[in-house]
Amino acid sequence: MSGPHVIRGSVSLPEAELMWRFSRSSGPGGQHVNTSDSQVELRFDLANTDALPEVWKRRALERLGPRLVDGVIAVRASEHRSQWRNREMAATRLASLLAEATAPPPKPRRATKIPRGINERRLRNKKQRSETKRGRSGQSWG
Repeated sequence: MSGPHVIRGSVSLPEAELMWRFSRSSGPGGQHVNTSDSQVELRFDLANTDALPEVWKRRALERLGPRLVDGVIAVRASEHRSQWRNREMAATRLASLLAEATAPPPKPRRATKIPRGINERRLRNKKQRSETKRGRSGQSWG
């Protein structure tokens, strides 16, 4: 692995809390495919970690609820032929998933009033268009 995978700010995934599992990738391959365990499954115990601030942890548990199994989040990677690149991919995926899940909620939208001038201009254009279309009917183009 190339260094810690930062979630956001100074918070990163602790290597000691990551659980790796390797297996053979599915799909076509050559002679090498039946002997190498290149698929990577990365598991992170989100419910029992101390690496995340308590607020982030609650937010992530709430947002990732359907994906969790007993408080553990799992990510798979098998796109590359090398196990090392799949490890990098899985760790990056997990970090970005946690970054998205722990992000603060967006600010609530403030309702704004449409300015009177804009509304009047819209109605004037609408009336003009209506007159144009009404002028097209009723005439014989003989």
